[in-house]
Amino acid sequence: MATDTNYSIKYRRRRENRTNYKKRLNLLKSKNIRMVIRPTNKYIITQLVEFHPDGDKILVSANSNELKKQGWNISCSNTPAAYLTGFLCGLKAIKISNTDAILDIGIKKSVKGSKIYAAGKGAVDAGMKIPLSDEILPDEKRLKGGTISESAVKIFEQTLNNIKNSFSK
Repeated sequence: MATDTNYSIKYRRRRENRTNYKKRLNLLKSKNIRMVIRPTNKYIITQLVEFHPDGDKILVSANSNELKKQGWNISCSNTPAAYLTGFLCGLKAIKISNTDAILDIGIKKSVKGSKIYAAGKGAVDAGMKIPLSDEILPDEKRLKGGTISESAVKIFEQTLNNIKNSFSK
């Protein structure tokens, strides 16, 4: 271990590659609500988070596991599931009158057409205002499950209609 006086130990969450504090500080300086998207091995988690000095407050949350109640019986970690989860989170946010947000992808790398941007596109299609470039979003065929199979497209459309109907009541 270094014993030089100029050596400083990084924060634990930075050492574990869990938090990029420089990026987080820039997001917090904007004073906007953040749409946090975290893909795991089995699910996609989307949250609307507001900064408070005593800890972040989660305003709305949606998990791709909730899609099973709407008729989704395919994997909850693929691109169409990410889109539907973002759509569900967007509808929940609009229900409590939160329409503006910025995307927080965390420590993940920004990859064109990834699940993170599919979830962001779902929230935008639900009616939220999130600044996203059209160049970075996945194409429509991939969003609807066309790259998986034809039956996946039908299940996608059924689930999307079920989500819309459940929030139109």
